[in-house]
Amino acid sequence: MLHQIHSSQILPITIQEAWDFLSSPANLKTITPDYMGFHILSGFQPGDKMYEGMIIEYTVKPVLGIPLHWVTEITHVKELEYFVDEQRFGPYALWHHKHFLKEVDGGVEMIDLIHYKLPLGPLGKWMNTLMVKRQLQEIFDYRFHKLEEIYGKMPAAATV
Repeated sequence: MLHQIHSSQILPITIQEAWDFLSSPANLKTITPDYMGFHILSGFQPGDKMYEGMIIEYTVKPVLGIPLHWVTEITHVKELEYFVDEQRFGPYALWHHKHFLKEVDGGVEMIDLIHYKLPLGPLGKWMNTLMVKRQLQEIFDYRFHKLEEIYGKMPAAATV
């Protein structure tokens, strides 16, 4: 069974600022909860930018501190608009993550759309219900708050 997660956030920054931060693999650790034990093995430096065909290799420890090896490929990039990462090796039977940026009044909207499938058939479906979907949502909630901490919140709409 294919699962989906959709997340969006509006930040009071320019599309260039959002792109510069989100398209740098070195910033992935910043927006990932510490308990995930996220560690990039590929050796990216601050300021390195994603490009089509880029391979990102890392480890994560999502359950009981057990490290999982994960390799993703950046398959599509349109500067200042979107990029797509797809798992090549890792814990999912399928992982396809689209990152979109869109200018809005006063800032930029970031939209994530993830399609994923767990291995192991019915057991994978059960694991998604038991923990995976909740953990993925926690990761995106963490990212939401971390980006607000870095860039601030959108100002509340003026009332008349």
